[in-house]
Amino acid sequence: VEYASQGGHINTDFTDNVGGVDCSDNEVNIKILLNQLVAAGDMTLKQRNQMLYEMTDDVAQIVITNAYRQSQSISVTAFRGAEQLKEQQRFIQGLEREGKLDRALEFLPSDEELSERMAAGQGLTRPELAVLVAYGKMVLKEQLNCPEVTEEPFLANMLVTSFPAQLQQQFGAELAQHPLRGEIIATRVANMLVNDMGLNFASRMKDETGASVAEVACCFAMAREVFGLGTLWRDIEGCDNLVSAETQLELMFYSRRIVRRATRWFLRARNRSWSISENIAFFRPAFETLGEHLYEVMDESEVAEHQQKVAELVAKQVPEAIARQVAHMSSLFSSLDLAQIAAEHKTDIVRAANVYYRLGAKLDLHWFLEQINHQPVGNHWQAMARASFREDLDWQQRSLTSVVLEGCKEQGECATILADWISEHEQLLSRWTHMLADFKTTSTHEFAKFSVALRELNLLQLNCRTSA
Repeated sequence: VEYASQGGHINTDFTDNVGGVDCSDNEVNIKILLNQLVAAGDMTLKQRNQMLYEMTDDVAQIVITNAYRQSQSISVTAFRGAEQLKEQQRFIQGLEREGKLDRALEFLPSDEELSERMAAGQGLTRPELAVLVAYGKMVLKEQLNCPEVTEEPFLANMLVTSFPAQLQQQFGAELAQHPLRGEIIATRVANMLVNDMGLNFASRMKDETGASVAEVACCFAMAREVFGLGTLWRDIEGCDNLVSAETQLELMFYSRRIVRRATRWFLRARNRSWSISENIAFFRPAFETLGEHLYEVMDESEVAEHQQKVAELVAKQVPEAIARQVAHMSSLFSSLDLAQIAAEHKTDIVRAANVYYRLGAKLDLHWFLEQINHQPVGNHWQAMARASFREDLDWQQRSLTSVVLEGCKEQGECATILADWISEHEQLLSRWTHMLADFKTTSTHEFAKFSVALRELNLLQLNCRTSA
């Protein structure tokens, strides 16, 4: 810790030497399976030994990838420094309450020391983050070894994919009967949650929504697949030594934040009778279609903002395809609401999006969202309030879009209908416009202002619906 606090690049011994332990874990899991096959007479001992030898390079690659992703997760978290110290402190306190962590034993700072670091703008060092990553994974492995996770077909498939390809191809059916099936699935899911989203992601989602850890894991899997996070991060990793590490971490942190919002959305608004695969099958096409037509349905000013962001990333040597994906993610978050709106009104998503984005531009909802996003938070409750404001704003924009679409009876008439709707409800809209004008007179805002403004927006959509 002292070395790292002086600028040294180090994690902990159990992190930097994780390859040997991970190799042993893989070896044990593989030998348990193969030994069962030998005992059953389905394989000779000589064949078993030959297969072990042949899989050496595959296992090595699995181990290296696991080590890379774990270190990467620490880097993404460390990238924001003291910015996340309060939520990390809450995570530490939660582990202590549950009797999972002895802070002194692990040489983690006391609350007083954390307060001093906050005042000095210093975050946790990499060795301290490494300890918390380890505890995050250990606790999750226990919590995720439950039927809601291990019997969910999409997550259960992680059992097979955690083994070398040769075993998958030859003994896929036997793998499904592995004696450590539940433990392996839970470990894989825990690694995915922490490696992709950070050490306290699951506990934070549980705190903010009241969901179980199993629900968080399922909803994250939906968000991850719908938004293509796995593919995007592999593409960003492919820029190693071609793009600055700082830029890569920036891309990963930003996409992590959007997928966290998407996970919250699924925890709140998903069809609970659908499986993970059914949710992905419903929302992924909407995400892809909207991505193809995004600039067609957005207001010109917002398109210009996106293009500027893409240009800035390209100037940092980021490939344009990756720059576009990352720059568009915030706007594509709305594909979740739009998929449901389109289904509800029996229309296509491009048509629904046309109304949604242009209505948002007319009412300055995108600008208002930026004010919410930039609102500083001083404690856990303010962080929860900010997240709630975002959810409320998304819901109001969705509700207003539905009100307008109810008047769109024929394909292609939405632009005219939207203009007529705005003209018809000018008096109701003026109250919102004046409130925004008040917001724009100052660059700092109290939390109460957001609550009042969102209530006004809610009244607007209720009154518009009543008068429709």
